[in-house]
Amino acid sequence: MTENDRTLPPEALDDWAAVLRERFALAEDDLPIALILDLARDVANGVARPAAPFSAFVAGLVAGRAGGSPGDVRAVVAAITELALAHRADPGS
Repeated sequence: MTENDRTLPPEALDDWAAVLRERFALAEDDLPIALILDLARDVANGVARPAAPFSAFVAGLVAGRAGGSPGDVRAVVAAITELALAHRADPGS
């Protein structure tokens, strides 16, 4: 498998999200694709690329512990994004 084989076009990501929703009985609002991709972008740019999937995992873990509602997810993503942007702005990082 080459790197290009692993890069999903946007419609393939939608297809993958549908598979995950079906398998785990999730609602469409449970998988905010754009929100998570934006989080990954901000963390990758503000911290480091490997921090992006790790931060997405942490966002899911913390949001789940907070109750797991779409609002919980948005709040945790906003907090992590804020930390990533501050990290990038901090000359000591």
